[in-house]
Amino acid sequence: GIVTMDIDQNGLPIHGDATVNIRPRIFLEGNFYVDLSPGSPNAPVLASGATLPAPQTTGPVQIDRVLAALNTDARANLQTLLQGIGSSLNAPTPPGEDAIQNQDPSVRGLTGGQALNKSLQYSVPAFRASAMVNQALLGIRPNDLANVVKGNEELLRGLANSGQQLPSFVATFNATLAALASRQQELSQTIAALPPWLQATDNALGPIEASYVPTQKFAAALIPGINQLDETIGLALPWLQQSTALMSHQDLGGLLQFLTPAVQNTSNSLTSTKTLLTGSNQLAQCFSHNIVPTGNEVIQDPPGDSTGIQVYREFFQSAVGLAGASGNFDGNGRYTRASAGGGSIRVQTSVVPGAGPLFGNAVLPPLGTRPAWPGKAPPLNRNVACPKNAAPNLNRVTTGGTP
Repeated sequence: GIVTMDIDQNGLPIHGDATVNIRPRIFLEGNFYVDLSPGSPNAPVLASGATLPAPQTTGPVQIDRVLAALNTDARANLQTLLQGIGSSLNAPTPPGEDAIQNQDPSVRGLTGGQALNKSLQYSVPAFRASAMVNQALLGIRPNDLANVVKGNEELLRGLANSGQQLPSFVATFNATLAALASRQQELSQTIAALPPWLQATDNALGPIEASYVPTQKFAAALIPGINQLDETIGLALPWLQQSTALMSHQDLGGLLQFLTPAVQNTSNSLTSTKTLLTGSNQLAQCFSHNIVPTGNEVIQDPPGDSTGIQVYREFFQSAVGLAGASGNFDGNGRYTRASAGGGSIRVQTSVVPGAGPLFGNAVLPPLGTRPAWPGKAPPLNRNVACPKNAAPNLNRVTTGGTP
């Protein structure tokens, strides 16, 4: 039959290897209950409505089934069997048979039942030893035996999945043993050579033991020094007391307390100085590799005429010109006045960010712009140190078209 069960949430989950055992509540009452084992956590979880297969279920054996099985012939055969067992246990061994000569002297001449009764005096130690063995087989921690069985299962599964590797290993092992068997004479000679080697080792232990004598003499020579060690420690105690007072807070300890901030500030100053020197070194390298070579260049400005002097000199000369022009704006000079001029040639620049195109009038057509505007400002990479950048080539610029 099929038993349908409703299981509450606290009884879940139920796994695929769960087992069901139908047990009687009381032997003569006739009521039953279902003993459900939820299975192992490694098995898949059963969904609602799943059915356990019959091999995972068991049922009780009813008393009427047992009585129905014991019919007249079965009861007669059982009586005959019991009478035969009783006769064999009560009958002594016939004298003169060979079996009596092989019996243990302690049971010789006794019936089978008497021998079994006498064997009970050995049962307690035997059962105690068996219990100890069974307890040891359970392991030290819970589930040790189950883990051993699981490990053997995984080992055997791995051997089964090894394919041709296991037969190859057996064949190779067989070949190795065959090679050893073929060299049986040499192996015997090697084993025969072991006793002289062991004898030589035993002979070497004597000199090793004799070498302990100087060690013992050295230890004996240390004993007078150890005897003087107590007096030496006694003489050192006053010095230790004076050293303790010298290291106290009133003396060197207080001085150390005053010096600690100075030492800490010195450390911070050294760290800052190191940072300053590192930055100064990078700045000096930037001047040596980039700024000075750039300032020493002479800009060639075709198609116009070049000044023929270095860039740094042009820079300082422009600064002088700016200083002279700025004198017209202070309280002692004149205001600089400028009037819009130009010719009939209209000039328009490209779009200036934030202002749009600029317009103007020129007397002559512009020859071009130098350097040519690339359309965007050159990239500025702040992650590369100045000395690692190549010095700019001011004469590599090109002349662009008219605005």
